[in-house]
Amino acid sequence: MLADLPPTAAVPVVLAYAGFAVVGCWLAAIDIARHRLPDRIVLPTAAGGTLLLTLGCLGGAPWTALVRAGVGMIGLFAFFLVLRLVSPGGMGGGDVKLAGTVGLFLGWAGWGALAVGMVSAFLLGGLLGLVLLAVRRAGRRTAIPFGPFLILGAWVGILFGDVLWGDLGAPAGSA
Repeated sequence: MLADLPPTAAVPVVLAYAGFAVVGCWLAAIDIARHRLPDRIVLPTAAGGTLLLTLGCLGGAPWTALVRAGVGMIGLFAFFLVLRLVSPGGMGGGDVKLAGTVGLFLGWAGWGALAVGMVSAFLLGGLLGLVLLAVRRAGRRTAIPFGPFLILGAWVGILFGDVLWGDLGAPAGSA
């Protein structure tokens, strides 16, 4: 999709994703070290991403991508908020806010990216949990920061979501 955009749209979109990549690495490191995802980093990332993606639309990107990004942002925020309300010890407030930010970038990339990104986050987090349990480095109540998995899953979705989603949705025997 990026190759199809005029430069006036591609530049702000590339800046948005580059910023998300840099800030994502920073947030993952903070969450691993402190089990925190600071609002002073997460919220401006969402606001800056929204602004840059909107500028991309003003520059010629399809407005449907921005609508999809908004749906992704609200949808993932709401889903993670429900998870937090159902099991307050299982999901932190920072994870809820980060999920909204991740939803913005996944939604812009496409529905396949959104689905694959979220499934990947839970699979990767669950896999690490199982490995830690198997090697007796963690117990059932051990807190594992989920932010790094949200971010890693987001990049799996952004980079491979449409390909994986397309393969999953293809009828048997089709190429």
